[in-house]
Amino acid sequence: MFKTVRGSMTVEASFLMPMIMFLIMGCILAVFYYHDKNILSGAAYETAVVGSTKARETGGVTEGELEQLFRERVKGKCIMFSNVRAAVSVGKDEIEVTAAADRRSMKVSVTKRAAVTEPEKYIRNMRRLK
Repeated sequence: MFKTVRGSMTVEASFLMPMIMFLIMGCILAVFYYHDKNILSGAAYETAVVGSTKARETGGVTEGELEQLFRERVKGKCIMFSNVRAAVSVGKDEIEVTAAADRRSMKVSVTKRAAVTEPEKYIRNMRRLK
């Protein structure tokens, strides 16, 4: 009437469950890390491109304006890294945005560059050649 069950299944499950949970949590942590890295990368690239476009205007662009723009793009979007820092370098020919964030022993850093181009000058030169 009573069925006897051996305890080997319980012992095996008690060994496997922590390993399975560790793998699941590691996968979730990796997804959060790459999510935040993509957010930083996209915001840094957008900031560099906007800076390269604004640099052609008469007033130009300052590093402070671009850092503020970067902070607006990142604000509230990162899951794991909360303290994001950005360094913007405005040159005559290039805009460079370096973003970094860290949390305990994990760090992420991205650098994006955009050339300051003058397409209207190129188009005018092409028309002159015709």
